[in-house]
Amino acid sequence: MANAWKHDRAKAAIDARIEDVKEVTVVDYTRDTSLTSIPTNKAYRVDGVHLYIDIVNFDEMLWSTESEGETCHKRALRFLNLHYRAVHRILADADAIRVDFHNQRLHAVVTKPYGEGAANGRVSRAVSIAKLITDVLAETGDDDEKIPNAQVRVGIDAGKALAVNNGRNGNREPLFLGRPANIAAKLASNNKAVGIYLSNEARGAIDLDTADDPTKSKLTDEEIKNCEDEAKLGLGKDKIVADWRKDNEKNPIGAFSFSRTTPPLKNLDIAVLTPGNSRRMEMVSVYADVDNFTAYVSSHIDDDPEDVVRCLHVIRAELDRVLSSDFSGRRIRFIGDCIHGHILEGTAHTTDTDETVSTAVLCAGGPRSSFNLALERLQADGVDTDDLGLAIGFEFGPGAITRLGMQGSRVRCSTGRSVLASENEQKRCNGTQTAIGQAAYDDGPASVRKLFGSTRLLSNLTYDVALEALAAEDDAVAKAARASVYAASSPAIVKAAETPFRPHAKIG
Repeated sequence: MANAWKHDRAKAAIDARIEDVKEVTVVDYTRDTSLTSIPTNKAYRVDGVHLYIDIVNFDEMLWSTESEGETCHKRALRFLNLHYRAVHRILADADAIRVDFHNQRLHAVVTKPYGEGAANGRVSRAVSIAKLITDVLAETGDDDEKIPNAQVRVGIDAGKALAVNNGRNGNREPLFLGRPANIAAKLASNNKAVGIYLSNEARGAIDLDTADDPTKSKLTDEEIKNCEDEAKLGLGKDKIVADWRKDNEKNPIGAFSFSRTTPPLKNLDIAVLTPGNSRRMEMVSVYADVDNFTAYVSSHIDDDPEDVVRCLHVIRAELDRVLSSDFSGRRIRFIGDCIHGHILEGTAHTTDTDETVSTAVLCAGGPRSSFNLALERLQADGVDTDDLGLAIGFEFGPGAITRLGMQGSRVRCSTGRSVLASENEQKRCNGTQTAIGQAAYDDGPASVRKLFGSTRLLSNLTYDVALEALAAEDDAVAKAARASVYAASSPAIVKAAETPFRPHAKIG
């Protein structure tokens, strides 16, 4: 059956997810509360300090060779694996909550010391952890494998966020929604300058002056030292590096070995992947990010946080369903209010580039149609959705999928130049736009180039718009999808559906 989005199917799925969260419980986070396996209809209001750590020289691994072959992917994955292991040890020893490892980015939360008057202690602790990670990663490269030490930039913010369930089917971990997570991420990813950068909220907690531009106000050595003296972590860089080296000797990372997977990609079992059992193939990487969600959380976190949980659950579940069920793709992870996944058409041996890119265009239309429908259904159920939008970016190219880190605590990882590029494409979109990467634009069919135009950017690209535009250009994937819509109808209607259709409305 052709990949296709259907309104009635989406509506039924959305309504079922709304039913999941008819009753939502939001409670304040208290001392030593476990945030693992939070029920779908529950959230914790957490007053904490958020750290985002960005390894700014990760790109060097993916561009360490002229062509994007196995060598640069192996170097990139080994680079991440070495540093994931080191950071995992630090967070465990420092009693911080690991939220997510996503390629070159780490998100962690400090909740101790507890209490509303303990922000000073939490920020000091976060700064001390950030400094320790910076120092340790500066010694965890591998000269033999041409793996450099990691150079890091850290963003820190303090405040209240909602902790909810992230993931499904045994892949659950806490997810934090709200301003402090978002601000910390922006401070970390603002540019390539290394150092520790605090928001004015976090600066105020440790009695530092307000900065005109926090993204350019790196903490001084003296300010960091004051935080270390206040926090008294009791952890030393030399011991952590020594323990890390011993662990790598006892439990070697193992050589990375790649094989392809047989489509459909939705059948890929990521839980069985290891460095020695990784997957690598040409595919589309897609990012879909809920626009304005941080502002939405901030405006609802005090008075009606239940609506935040409802919106997040319904929207993300539907985006996941469209990707995996309607278009046979594979979700890699949820990153806050964003979903990252892959699309692949072809065989166990080769990728059909035209078919993959055309399917990706229809798939990009599917989430937008479902998103619009989800907002409509939520509003009909009395849920305030404010001015939420959806920004979508995708790109084509070689990518590697595996799991990295410590045995028993491995994290999913998908990397490649197309992964970074698809995220960048998403970032240039507002809440109504969809962007296609240069490689997908150049390598895909002419029908896709005509649709997106020279800017490679479209507004309001719903499934129906994408379907009719591609079918009008005799795109085989779109024609098959149109025919599938009428598969239960009479043969005459099916034949008509296979005939190219020329829409009168201007697309854009």
